[in-house]
Amino acid sequence: REVVAPARDEPGGPRRRRERQGKSPRRRRDPKRPPRRRERQPLPGQPENPEPLPAKEEAAGSSPKRWERCRRGHFLHGPYPATHFGPKACILPNPTSVMHIQDPASQRLTWNKPPVNILVMKKIRDDSLREPFKQLCRFLIEEKQLVVYVEKKVTEDSALSKDEAFGTIQNQLCTFREGYDDISDCIDLIICLGGDGTLLYASSLFQGSVPPVMAFHLGSLGFLTPFKFESYKTEVTKVFEGNAAIILRSRLKVKVVKDIARVQQTGPCYRVEENGLVPQSHMDSEAGKITLQLQVLNEVVVDRGPSSYLSNVDLYLDGRLITSVQGDGVIVSTPTGSTAYAAAAGASMIHPNVPAIMVTPICPHSLSFRPIVVPAGVELMIMLSPDARNTAWVSFDGRKRQEIQHGDSIKITTSCYPVPCICCHDLVYDWFESLAECLHWNIRKKQTRLTDVTDSSDTEN
Repeated sequence: REVVAPARDEPGGPRRRRERQGKSPRRRRDPKRPPRRRERQPLPGQPENPEPLPAKEEAAGSSPKRWERCRRGHFLHGPYPATHFGPKACILPNPTSVMHIQDPASQRLTWNKPPVNILVMKKIRDDSLREPFKQLCRFLIEEKQLVVYVEKKVTEDSALSKDEAFGTIQNQLCTFREGYDDISDCIDLIICLGGDGTLLYASSLFQGSVPPVMAFHLGSLGFLTPFKFESYKTEVTKVFEGNAAIILRSRLKVKVVKDIARVQQTGPCYRVEENGLVPQSHMDSEAGKITLQLQVLNEVVVDRGPSSYLSNVDLYLDGRLITSVQGDGVIVSTPTGSTAYAAAAGASMIHPNVPAIMVTPICPHSLSFRPIVVPAGVELMIMLSPDARNTAWVSFDGRKRQEIQHGDSIKITTSCYPVPCICCHDLVYDWFESLAECLHWNIRKKQTRLTDVTDSSDTEN
Protein backbone atom coordinates (compact mmCIF):
# COMPACT_ATOMS: atom_id res chain seq x y z
CA ARG A 1 0.00 0.00 0.00
CA GLU A 2 1.27 3.46 -0.88
CA VAL A 3 2.17 5.69 2.04
CA VAL A 4 1.14 9.32 1.64
CA ALA A 5 3.01 12.01 3.62
CA PRO A 6 0.79 14.26 5.82
CA ALA A 7 -0.19 17.62 4.43
CA ARG A 8 1.19 20.84 5.84
CA ASP A 9 -2.07 21.69 7.64
CA GLU A 10 -2.76 18.18 8.89
CA PRO A 11 -2.14 17.27 12.51
CA GLY A 12 1.30 15.91 13.14
CA GLY A 13 2.75 17.78 10.18
CA PRO A 14 5.34 20.56 9.96
CA ARG A 15 3.13 22.90 12.02
CA ARG A 16 3.57 20.76 15.13
CA ARG A 17 7.27 20.51 14.38
CA ARG A 18 7.48 24.31 14.24
CA GLU A 19 5.76 24.58 17.63
CA ARG A 20 8.29 22.22 19.15
CA GLN A 21 11.27 24.14 17.82
CA GLY A 22 13.40 25.65 20.56
CA LYS A 23 12.45 22.94 23.08
CA SER A 24 14.89 20.34 24.31
CA PRO A 25 14.38 16.99 22.59
CA ARG A 26 12.68 14.26 24.57
CA ARG A 27 14.94 11.53 25.70
CA ARG A 28 13.90 8.00 25.22
CA ARG A 29 13.93 6.02 28.40
CA ASP A 30 16.68 3.49 28.40
CA PRO A 31 15.42 0.20 29.89
CA LYS A 32 18.88 -0.38 31.39
CA ARG A 33 18.96 3.05 32.97
CA PRO A 34 17.95 3.07 36.66
CA PRO A 35 14.80 4.99 37.55
CA ARG A 36 15.06 8.58 38.63
CA ARG A 37 15.68 9.20 42.31
CA ARG A 38 12.56 10.02 44.22
CA GLU A 39 12.29 13.47 45.71
CA ARG A 40 13.48 13.76 49.25
CA GLN A 41 10.77 13.99 51.88
CA PRO A 42 10.67 17.32 53.70
CA LEU A 43 12.31 17.37 57.12
CA PRO A 44 10.30 18.31 60.22
CA GLY A 45 9.77 22.03 60.31
CA GLN A 46 10.28 22.50 56.56
CA PRO A 47 7.35 23.43 54.26
CA GLU A 48 5.96 20.58 52.15
CA ASN A 49 5.93 22.64 48.93
CA PRO A 50 8.92 24.96 49.00
CA GLU A 51 9.01 27.84 46.58
CA PRO A 52 10.96 26.98 43.43
CA LEU A 53 14.23 28.76 42.94
CA PRO A 54 14.70 30.97 39.88
CA ALA A 55 16.22 29.39 36.81
CA LYS A 56 19.48 31.27 37.22
CA GLU A 57 19.92 30.05 40.77
CA GLU A 58 19.11 26.47 39.77
CA ALA A 59 21.73 26.61 37.05
CA ALA A 60 24.37 27.86 39.45
CA GLY A 61 24.12 25.22 42.15
CA SER A 62 27.02 26.60 44.12
CA SER A 63 25.96 30.23 44.00
CA PRO A 64 26.30 32.18 47.27
CA LYS A 65 22.61 33.13 47.30
CA ARG A 66 21.45 29.52 47.19
CA TRP A 67 23.98 28.48 49.84
CA GLU A 68 22.81 31.32 52.08
CA ARG A 69 19.20 30.28 51.55
CA CYS A 70 19.94 26.68 52.54
CA ARG A 71 22.15 27.71 55.42
CA ARG A 72 19.68 30.00 57.13
CA GLY A 73 16.52 27.91 57.36
CA HIS A 74 13.37 29.07 59.10
CA PHE A 75 13.56 27.08 62.32
CA LEU A 76 13.19 27.91 65.97
CA HIS A 77 16.81 27.10 66.86
CA GLY A 78 18.49 27.57 63.50
CA PRO A 79 19.02 25.49 60.37
CA TYR A 80 19.15 21.72 60.34
CA PRO A 81 22.61 20.19 60.06
CA ALA A 82 23.45 18.10 56.99
CA THR A 83 21.53 14.82 56.98
CA HIS A 84 22.92 13.26 53.76
CA PHE A 85 26.52 12.13 53.39
CA GLY A 86 27.66 11.04 49.96
CA PRO A 87 25.36 9.40 47.45
CA LYS A 88 23.84 6.78 49.75
CA ALA A 89 24.44 7.50 53.46
CA CYS A 90 22.02 9.57 55.51
CA ILE A 91 20.61 10.05 59.01
CA LEU A 92 17.07 9.04 59.78
CA PRO A 93 14.83 12.11 60.15
CA ASN A 94 13.93 12.71 63.78
CA PRO A 95 10.61 14.53 64.26
CA THR A 96 11.21 14.80 68.03
CA SER A 97 14.45 16.78 67.77
CA VAL A 98 14.42 19.81 70.05
CA MET A 99 17.57 21.77 69.28
CA HIS A 100 19.76 22.38 66.26
CA ILE A 101 23.04 24.12 65.62
CA GLN A 102 22.52 27.87 65.50
CA ASP A 103 24.67 30.33 63.61
CA PRO A 104 25.60 32.96 66.24
CA ALA A 105 25.63 35.77 63.69
CA SER A 106 21.99 35.10 62.76
CA GLN A 107 20.65 35.39 66.31
CA ARG A 108 19.07 38.83 65.99
CA LEU A 109 15.86 40.13 67.54
CA THR A 110 12.99 40.88 65.17
CA TRP A 111 9.52 42.13 66.07
CA ASN A 112 6.59 40.94 63.96
CA LYS A 113 4.51 43.61 65.68
CA PRO A 114 5.56 46.45 68.00
CA PRO A 115 5.66 45.33 71.65
CA VAL A 116 2.78 46.55 73.80
CA ASN A 117 2.76 44.60 77.09
CA ILE A 118 5.97 44.83 79.14
CA LEU A 119 6.65 42.77 82.26
CA VAL A 120 8.91 44.56 84.76
CA MET A 121 10.50 42.17 87.28
CA LYS A 122 11.87 43.87 90.39
CA LYS A 123 13.85 42.28 93.17
CA ILE A 124 11.69 42.10 96.27
CA ARG A 125 12.81 43.64 99.57
CA ASP A 126 15.52 45.80 98.03
CA ASP A 127 15.12 49.50 98.80
CA SER A 128 17.88 50.51 96.38
CA LEU A 129 15.74 49.41 93.41
CA ARG A 130 12.75 51.59 94.28
CA GLU A 131 13.94 54.67 92.35
CA PRO A 132 15.07 52.74 89.22
CA PHE A 133 11.70 50.97 89.23
CA LYS A 134 9.83 54.29 89.35
CA GLN A 135 11.90 55.79 86.54
CA LEU A 136 11.46 52.77 84.28
CA CYS A 137 7.70 52.52 84.81
CA ARG A 138 7.23 56.25 84.23
CA PHE A 139 9.28 56.05 81.03
CA LEU A 140 7.35 53.04 79.68
CA ILE A 141 3.89 54.40 80.49
CA GLU A 142 4.18 58.13 79.88
CA GLU A 143 6.74 58.33 77.07
CA LYS A 144 6.30 54.98 75.31
CA GLN A 145 2.55 54.57 75.95
CA LEU A 146 2.93 50.90 76.89
CA VAL A 147 1.11 48.54 79.27
CA VAL A 148 3.28 47.54 82.24
CA TYR A 149 2.76 44.34 84.25
CA VAL A 150 4.32 43.95 87.71
CA GLU A 151 4.04 41.42 90.49
CA LYS A 152 1.46 42.22 93.14
CA LYS A 153 4.09 41.94 95.89
CA VAL A 154 5.95 44.86 94.30
CA THR A 155 2.99 47.23 94.57
CA GLU A 156 2.41 46.27 98.21
CA ASP A 157 5.56 48.12 99.20
CA SER A 158 4.51 50.69 101.81
CA ALA A 159 7.15 53.23 100.76
CA LEU A 160 6.00 52.97 97.15
CA SER A 161 2.34 53.48 97.99
CA LYS A 162 3.11 56.61 100.06
CA ASP A 163 4.74 58.34 97.09
CA GLU A 164 2.02 60.69 95.82
CA ALA A 165 3.95 61.67 92.68
CA PHE A 166 4.07 58.01 91.64
CA GLY A 167 0.40 57.43 92.49
CA THR A 168 -0.92 58.09 88.96
CA ILE A 169 1.61 55.68 87.48
CA GLN A 170 0.92 53.02 90.10
CA ASN A 171 -2.81 53.08 89.31
CA GLN A 172 -2.04 52.18 85.69
CA LEU A 173 0.08 49.11 86.56
CA CYS A 174 -1.35 45.66 85.86
CA THR A 175 -0.63 43.22 88.69
CA PHE A 176 -0.49 39.43 88.87
CA ARG A 177 0.26 36.72 91.44
CA GLU A 178 2.51 33.74 90.90
CA GLY A 179 0.59 30.47 90.76
CA TYR A 180 -2.78 32.19 90.33
CA ASP A 181 -2.61 34.41 87.24
CA ASP A 182 -1.35 33.18 83.87
CA ILE A 183 0.46 35.91 81.93
CA SER A 184 2.35 33.66 79.51
CA ASP A 185 0.23 34.65 76.48
CA CYS A 186 0.13 38.41 76.93
CA ILE A 187 3.73 39.51 77.62
CA ASP A 188 5.84 40.83 74.73
CA LEU A 189 9.05 41.76 76.58
CA ILE A 190 10.52 41.14 80.05
CA ILE A 191 12.71 43.75 81.76
CA CYS A 192 14.50 42.59 84.91
CA LEU A 193 15.79 44.92 87.62
CA GLY A 194 18.03 43.00 89.99
CA GLY A 195 20.56 40.18 89.81
CA ASP A 196 20.75 36.71 88.37
CA GLY A 197 18.10 35.42 90.76
CA THR A 198 15.57 37.86 89.35
CA LEU A 199 16.13 36.50 85.83
CA LEU A 200 15.83 32.91 87.09
CA TYR A 201 12.55 33.76 88.78
CA ALA A 202 11.23 35.44 85.63
CA SER A 203 12.11 32.32 83.64
CA SER A 204 10.13 30.11 86.03
CA LEU A 205 6.96 32.13 85.35
CA PHE A 206 6.94 30.94 81.72
CA GLN A 207 6.77 27.15 81.48
CA GLY A 208 6.27 27.40 77.72
CA SER A 209 7.53 29.97 75.23
CA VAL A 210 9.49 32.79 76.90
CA PRO A 211 9.43 36.39 75.62
CA PRO A 212 12.75 38.21 75.10
CA VAL A 213 14.43 39.16 78.38
CA MET A 214 16.34 42.40 78.95
CA ALA A 215 18.22 42.31 82.28
CA PHE A 216 19.78 45.31 84.03
CA HIS A 217 22.65 44.77 86.44
CA LEU A 218 21.28 45.94 89.80
CA GLY A 219 22.16 42.92 91.94
CA SER A 220 25.19 41.42 93.64
CA LEU A 221 26.79 39.22 90.96
CA GLY A 222 25.17 40.16 87.65
CA PHE A 223 26.55 37.34 85.50
CA LEU A 224 23.32 37.15 83.46
CA THR A 225 22.55 40.88 83.49
CA PRO A 226 24.72 42.75 80.94
CA PHE A 227 22.94 46.15 80.82
CA LYS A 228 23.77 49.19 82.95
CA PHE A 229 20.79 51.18 84.21
CA GLU A 230 22.45 54.57 83.72
CA SER A 231 21.54 54.49 80.00
CA TYR A 232 18.22 52.62 80.29
CA LYS A 233 16.29 54.95 77.97
CA THR A 234 18.72 54.52 75.10
CA GLU A 235 19.04 50.76 75.59
CA VAL A 236 15.28 50.14 75.85
CA THR A 237 14.64 52.25 72.75
CA LYS A 238 17.17 50.20 70.78
CA VAL A 239 15.46 46.99 71.81
CA PHE A 240 12.07 48.32 70.72
CA GLU A 241 13.56 49.11 67.32
CA GLY A 242 14.78 45.50 66.97
CA ASN A 243 17.94 44.06 65.42
CA ALA A 244 19.58 43.38 68.77
CA ALA A 245 21.78 40.35 69.43
CA ILE A 246 20.12 37.51 71.32
CA ILE A 247 21.58 34.54 73.14
CA LEU A 248 19.35 31.46 73.44
CA ARG A 249 19.85 30.01 76.90
CA SER A 250 18.62 26.41 76.83
CA ARG A 251 16.51 25.07 79.68
CA LEU A 252 15.96 21.60 81.12
CA LYS A 253 12.59 19.90 80.97
CA VAL A 254 12.26 18.01 84.26
CA LYS A 255 9.68 15.38 85.19
CA VAL A 256 9.46 14.13 88.77
CA VAL A 257 7.36 10.95 89.04
CA LYS A 258 6.13 9.96 92.49
CA ASP A 259 3.83 7.35 93.98
CA ILE A 260 0.41 8.89 94.59
CA ALA A 261 -0.24 6.73 97.67
CA ARG A 262 2.95 7.93 99.34
CA VAL A 263 2.15 11.55 98.52
CA GLN A 264 -1.32 11.24 100.08
CA GLN A 265 0.28 9.95 103.26
CA THR A 266 2.46 13.04 103.58
CA GLY A 267 -0.45 15.42 103.02
CA PRO A 268 -3.65 15.97 101.01
CA CYS A 269 -2.07 18.57 98.73
CA TYR A 270 1.12 20.48 98.21
CA ARG A 271 1.86 23.75 99.90
CA VAL A 272 2.39 26.89 97.87
CA GLU A 273 5.69 28.19 99.21
CA GLU A 274 8.80 29.65 97.68
CA ASN A 275 10.99 26.78 98.87
CA GLY A 276 8.25 24.18 99.32
CA LEU A 277 6.36 22.03 96.87
CA VAL A 278 4.37 23.20 93.91
CA PRO A 279 0.57 23.40 93.72
CA GLN A 280 -1.34 20.24 92.96
CA SER A 281 -2.83 21.80 89.81
CA HIS A 282 0.57 21.45 88.12
CA MET A 283 0.44 17.65 88.29
CA ASP A 284 -1.25 14.79 86.43
CA SER A 285 -2.12 11.45 88.00
CA GLU A 286 -1.89 8.34 85.84
CA ALA A 287 -1.60 4.71 86.93
CA GLY A 288 -1.09 5.66 90.55
CA LYS A 289 1.68 8.13 89.77
CA ILE A 290 1.94 11.90 90.12
CA THR A 291 4.07 13.75 87.58
CA LEU A 292 5.50 17.18 88.25
CA GLN A 293 6.85 19.04 85.20
CA LEU A 294 9.18 22.03 85.41
CA GLN A 295 11.39 24.15 83.18
CA VAL A 296 14.81 24.81 84.73
CA LEU A 297 17.33 27.38 83.51
CA ASN A 298 20.37 26.70 85.71
CA GLU A 299 20.48 23.25 87.26
CA VAL A 300 18.76 20.35 88.96
CA VAL A 301 20.54 19.44 92.22
CA VAL A 302 20.07 16.06 93.92
CA ASP A 303 21.73 15.98 97.36
CA ARG A 304 21.66 13.95 100.56
CA GLY A 305 19.69 16.55 102.47
CA PRO A 306 19.93 16.55 106.28
CA SER A 307 21.16 12.95 106.43
CA SER A 308 24.72 12.23 107.55
CA TYR A 309 25.04 9.26 105.17
CA LEU A 310 26.40 9.49 101.66
CA SER A 311 23.77 9.81 98.96
CA ASN A 312 23.55 6.79 96.67
CA VAL A 313 21.66 7.45 93.41
CA ASP A 314 21.70 5.66 90.07
CA LEU A 315 22.21 7.65 86.87
CA TYR A 316 20.55 6.38 83.67
CA LEU A 317 21.20 7.68 80.15
CA ASP A 318 18.44 6.92 77.62
CA GLY A 319 17.23 4.06 79.80
CA ARG A 320 20.64 2.46 80.43
CA LEU A 321 22.42 2.52 83.76
CA ILE A 322 25.60 4.59 83.42
CA THR A 323 26.91 4.80 86.98
CA SER A 324 26.00 5.16 90.63
CA VAL A 325 26.79 8.43 92.37
CA GLN A 326 28.06 8.08 95.92
CA GLY A 327 28.85 11.35 97.64
CA ASP A 328 27.02 14.52 98.57
CA GLY A 329 24.95 14.48 95.39
CA VAL A 330 24.95 15.28 91.68
CA ILE A 331 24.29 18.41 89.58
CA VAL A 332 22.60 18.27 86.16
CA SER A 333 23.00 21.70 84.60
CA THR A 334 22.62 23.63 81.38
CA PRO A 335 25.53 25.57 79.83
CA THR A 336 24.06 28.64 81.53
CA GLY A 337 24.27 26.83 84.86
CA SER A 338 27.85 25.74 84.21
CA THR A 339 29.06 29.02 85.76
CA ALA A 340 26.88 28.58 88.86
CA TYR A 341 26.88 25.62 91.28
CA ALA A 342 28.60 23.36 88.71
CA ALA A 343 31.63 25.69 88.49
CA ALA A 344 31.94 25.65 92.29
CA ALA A 345 31.91 21.83 92.16
CA GLY A 346 34.79 21.74 89.66
CA ALA A 347 33.03 21.61 86.29
CA SER A 348 34.12 23.37 83.13
CA MET A 349 32.43 26.58 82.00
CA ILE A 350 30.53 26.20 78.71
CA HIS A 351 29.16 28.96 76.51
CA PRO A 352 25.33 29.07 76.65
CA ASN A 353 25.06 28.61 72.88
CA VAL A 354 26.57 25.11 73.06
CA PRO A 355 23.80 22.45 73.02
CA ALA A 356 24.79 20.19 75.91
CA ILE A 357 23.87 18.87 79.35
CA MET A 358 26.45 18.74 82.14
CA VAL A 359 26.62 16.09 84.87
CA THR A 360 28.78 17.11 87.84
CA PRO A 361 29.19 15.09 91.06
CA ILE A 362 29.22 16.90 94.41
CA CYS A 363 32.14 15.70 96.55
CA PRO A 364 32.15 12.15 95.11
CA HIS A 365 33.73 9.39 97.20
CA SER A 366 35.88 8.44 94.22
CA LEU A 367 39.07 9.98 92.83
CA SER A 368 38.16 9.12 89.22
CA PHE A 369 34.64 10.56 89.05
CA ARG A 370 35.08 13.60 86.82
CA PRO A 371 32.36 15.92 85.43
CA ILE A 372 31.04 14.90 82.00
CA VAL A 373 29.18 16.63 79.16
CA VAL A 374 26.49 14.76 77.21
CA PRO A 375 24.65 15.84 74.03
CA ALA A 376 21.54 17.95 74.32
CA GLY A 377 18.39 15.94 73.74
CA VAL A 378 19.33 12.77 75.60
CA GLU A 379 17.17 11.78 78.57
CA LEU A 380 18.81 11.45 81.96
CA MET A 381 17.03 9.65 84.78
CA ILE A 382 18.03 9.73 88.45
CA MET A 383 16.68 7.25 91.00
CA LEU A 384 17.62 6.15 94.46
CA SER A 385 19.76 3.01 94.45
CA PRO A 386 17.97 -0.06 95.87
CA ASP A 387 20.53 -0.33 98.67
CA ALA A 388 20.56 3.39 99.53
CA ARG A 389 20.50 4.00 103.30
CA ASN A 390 18.62 7.28 103.15
CA THR A 391 16.41 9.34 100.86
CA ALA A 392 17.55 12.22 98.66
CA TRP A 393 16.40 15.78 98.13
CA VAL A 394 16.04 17.65 94.85
CA SER A 395 15.79 21.36 94.04
CA PHE A 396 15.24 23.24 90.78
CA ASP A 397 17.22 26.46 90.38
CA GLY A 398 17.39 26.58 94.17
CA ARG A 399 13.59 26.49 94.59
CA LYS A 400 10.77 23.97 95.14
CA ARG A 401 12.96 21.68 97.21
CA GLN A 402 11.38 18.28 97.95
CA GLU A 403 12.24 14.76 99.08
CA ILE A 404 12.87 11.82 96.74
CA GLN A 405 12.19 8.33 98.07
CA HIS A 406 12.60 4.78 96.74
CA GLY A 407 10.56 4.27 93.58
CA ASP A 408 10.54 7.95 92.63
CA SER A 409 12.32 9.07 89.48
CA ILE A 410 13.64 12.34 88.03
CA LYS A 411 13.73 12.53 84.21
CA ILE A 412 15.72 15.36 82.66
CA THR A 413 16.17 16.35 79.02
CA THR A 414 16.65 19.50 76.94
CA SER A 415 13.61 21.72 76.66
CA CYS A 416 12.42 23.13 73.35
CA TYR A 417 11.64 26.47 75.05
CA PRO A 418 14.90 28.40 75.61
CA VAL A 419 15.18 31.79 77.26
CA PRO A 420 16.07 34.47 74.65
CA CYS A 421 18.27 36.95 76.52
CA ILE A 422 19.09 40.24 74.80
CA CYS A 423 22.82 40.99 74.62
CA CYS A 424 24.39 44.35 75.33
CA HIS A 425 27.11 43.92 72.68
CA ASP A 426 27.05 40.38 71.24
CA LEU A 427 26.67 36.88 72.62
CA VAL A 428 30.41 36.10 72.61
CA TYR A 429 31.80 39.35 74.04
CA ASP A 430 29.14 39.60 76.76
CA TRP A 431 29.93 36.11 78.05
CA PHE A 432 33.68 36.62 78.25
CA GLU A 433 33.19 40.03 79.82
CA SER A 434 31.01 38.42 82.51
CA LEU A 435 33.67 35.80 83.15
CA ALA A 436 36.31 38.47 83.66
CA GLU A 437 34.25 40.92 85.72
CA CYS A 438 32.17 38.56 87.88
CA LEU A 439 34.38 35.47 88.25
CA HIS A 440 37.77 37.18 87.62
CA TRP A 441 38.59 34.53 85.03
CA ASN A 442 42.28 34.63 83.99
CA ILE A 443 42.87 37.96 85.70
CA ARG A 444 46.27 38.27 87.36
CA LYS A 445 49.14 40.68 87.66
CA LYS A 446 51.03 40.72 84.37
CA GLN A 447 54.65 39.73 84.23
CA THR A 448 57.03 42.60 83.46
CA ARG A 449 59.18 42.72 80.35
CA LEU A 450 62.63 41.17 80.47
CA THR A 451 64.34 44.48 79.65
CA ASP A 452 62.87 46.05 82.79
CA VAL A 453 64.20 43.34 85.07
CA THR A 454 67.77 43.43 86.37
CA ASP A 455 69.29 39.96 86.40
CA SER A 456 72.44 39.52 88.49
CA SER A 457 73.81 36.76 86.23
CA ASP A 458 73.48 38.95 83.11
CA THR A 459 75.23 41.84 84.89
CA GLU A 460 78.19 39.72 85.86
CA ASN A 461 78.60 38.34 82.36
